[in-house]
Amino acid sequence: MRRSEEMDLSKRALRGRDLVVFSNDWDGDPLSKVHIMRILSRDNRVLWVNSIGNRAPKANAHDAQRIIKKLKTFTQGIREVEPNLHVLAPLAIPFYGSERVRQANRHLLRLQVLRAMKQLKFERPISWSFLPASAPVSGTLGEDFVVYHCVDEFSAFSDTNGKHIAELEERLLRRADMCITSAERLYENKKRLNPRTVLVRHGTDHAHFVKACDPATKIPEDIAKLPKPIIGFFGLVADWIDQDAIIACAKAHPEGSVVIVGKTTPDCDDSRLRAVPNIHMLGRKPYADLPGYNKAFDVALNPFVINELTLNSNPLKVREYLASGLPVVSSDLPEVRKVGLCRIATTPEDYVKQVNAALADNPGPNRERAEKIFHESWEARVAEIRQHVGEAMLAAGKKL
Repeated sequence: MRRSEEMDLSKRALRGRDLVVFSNDWDGDPLSKVHIMRILSRDNRVLWVNSIGNRAPKANAHDAQRIIKKLKTFTQGIREVEPNLHVLAPLAIPFYGSERVRQANRHLLRLQVLRAMKQLKFERPISWSFLPASAPVSGTLGEDFVVYHCVDEFSAFSDTNGKHIAELEERLLRRADMCITSAERLYENKKRLNPRTVLVRHGTDHAHFVKACDPATKIPEDIAKLPKPIIGFFGLVADWIDQDAIIACAKAHPEGSVVIVGKTTPDCDDSRLRAVPNIHMLGRKPYADLPGYNKAFDVALNPFVINELTLNSNPLKVREYLASGLPVVSSDLPEVRKVGLCRIATTPEDYVKQVNAALADNPGPNRERAEKIFHESWEARVAEIRQHVGEAMLAAGKKL
């Protein structure tokens, strides 16, 4: 295909289509899926189907609150949260338990999605799944094309039934007309089952996070008066976070502060972090406020333990730190090495060493550093996606 034809294809593909998207709950933090679909919704209609789960609910307060929230959002029907972007909160439990329960869920979910498609007058839809749990429904909605967009090794999450998730994902991979992956390790894995697999790495909301370099951006009060230097992290505190590395950095800088912006998952014990006097756990903050918190950071951390889950990950926060102009110290992950621009640490002691080096070398937000990641925008990534989907649809004999 000539260069001019490629450009023409990327301009024509994924425009004027109806997309049925299976993903995380819309109201959560804007992950890669939200950024991608916000751009695609400018010239496509999107029906976003809230999470149908990768795990069975547990008898705890967190899951009880989630169930209550889902019931409330279900009663609201289809919500148009942004122009061309409609959210459906289906009533369904994850596909676990007896075969009878799984079949009942499959029919319930399918009926709800079909009803929403009928209300919105969707035609020749493309179903776009970010979750293996959609496997029993994807491909049964009268779709013109089925996409599986894999951004994690879902079977490696500790709070899921890995065997069931792997089975669901295999089913989805075999059914999908194409698979998009966000990390090279995922690409190598998934193409064994679906040869129509491509690699499109994450982008970044550069215009948002570069505000950390803007003198006009205000630093929030709960971090503004903390002792310097501030070694920062934002995101979920979960079992894939290396707490030893965070604690080591805090103890190496008793005169300063380690700040954690984000909530702790219900199955993660953060008591060791809370026991260190200069570790400040500020909780989850609105996405709009993150540049202000990043502005207060001197160094940003991406402290992941090394396991099958994280080796397949492409941490979005790394690009967001870099877009904020921050020096970054990260665990040794393949996709972080691909990004470059980060200091790599392999042990808690190494984290201390690399943080010290970053503090000695132009700490805090720096616009020149932020511009080095400018080319990795979500706009550029969506242009790649359009190209790949267009090529796959033409190869399958579909009309664009």
